[in-house]
Amino acid sequence: MSKYKLGVLYGDGIGPEIVKSSVEVLKAATEKAANGTEFELKELPMGWEGIQKYNDPVPEITKKGLEETNGWLMAPHDSAAYPDEHRVAKRNPSGELRHHFDLYSNVRPSRALPGTTSLVGNADLVIFRENTEGFLSDRNMYKGTGEYMVTPNVALVTGVFTREATERIAHEAFKLAMTRRKKVTIVHKANVIKFAFELFRDVCYEVGKKYYPEVEVNDFHIDAMTAHLVRRAEAFDVVVTENLFGDILSDLAGELVGSLGLSPSLNTNGTQAMAQAAHGSAPDIAGQNVANPTSMLLSTVMLLQWLAAHHNDNNLNEIAKVMEEAVLGTIAEGPTTRDLGGSASTTEFTEAVVKRINQG
Repeated sequence: MSKYKLGVLYGDGIGPEIVKSSVEVLKAATEKAANGTEFELKELPMGWEGIQKYNDPVPEITKKGLEETNGWLMAPHDSAAYPDEHRVAKRNPSGELRHHFDLYSNVRPSRALPGTTSLVGNADLVIFRENTEGFLSDRNMYKGTGEYMVTPNVALVTGVFTREATERIAHEAFKLAMTRRKKVTIVHKANVIKFAFELFRDVCYEVGKKYYPEVEVNDFHIDAMTAHLVRRAEAFDVVVTENLFGDILSDLAGELVGSLGLSPSLNTNGTQAMAQAAHGSAPDIAGQNVANPTSMLLSTVMLLQWLAAHHNDNNLNEIAKVMEEAVLGTIAEGPTTRDLGGSASTTEFTEAVVKRINQG
């Protein structure tokens, strides 16, 4: 029997609804697989709950609790609505946890799913986003942030690019490419931001040549890459880029293959992983029971697969398979939520997934 401890952060907006869905489906898939694996779920405050209880969107009790877990489910947060003391002077909850736990690798798959409408055919690509530096200034400094107001009318932002961080995200991208179509695309802006992006581009090439000679490698400037994704997304396999570019490209890719509401993501540091829906907290529909939980569900699948690989536990892969097949089968055959043209509520979609698991 194997036992894993998972943190559960319900967050803001639609977060509680989609994380609850993931917990219910995870429990059903675990019971169905009947392989002796157990999960201890530890609920911890994040977002408005943390502010109300501890005057902090990511209180110390949450960080300490997560340190004791194998990984966790991270809901969306509505940091734009937080009071200024939390919104301006602090990292948002996602950035804070990525920084605190050095979750350097953000993995975001985008693929066309049966029963959905893809604008780019049968595209199937994975974007690796370096998560700790680059041009997202809230997490690229040891203390403080790399953003400054010199005068009320002048703002400066510092980007940070290091060989160490580039090498480790490059290894993550190339390792996955070895299990897929053996193609890696490096995205940068070395024609304008020469020192920083030449370093990023060249180090990625060095890692590929030295350690993964079987992998075909090419590179594109960020502006050209957005056009290529729209025109020929099917041509891409694994993409590796810096933090800000990865954030933008993964949202674009998610929408092109169907919906950002279908797009999962995983943040990892080699010993722990954070499953996180790729979309935001959607406060306009919060509490209405209409949100599509698929992104969070498939992020949970990614977490299980990652844990399986790092703990050499195929039972986790079996649970992940049961869960993923039920989610994809429900999307293909219905019922679906309204963003996919259906009329099912979040609860009804979740119940349909659980029913499919139980009848499988």
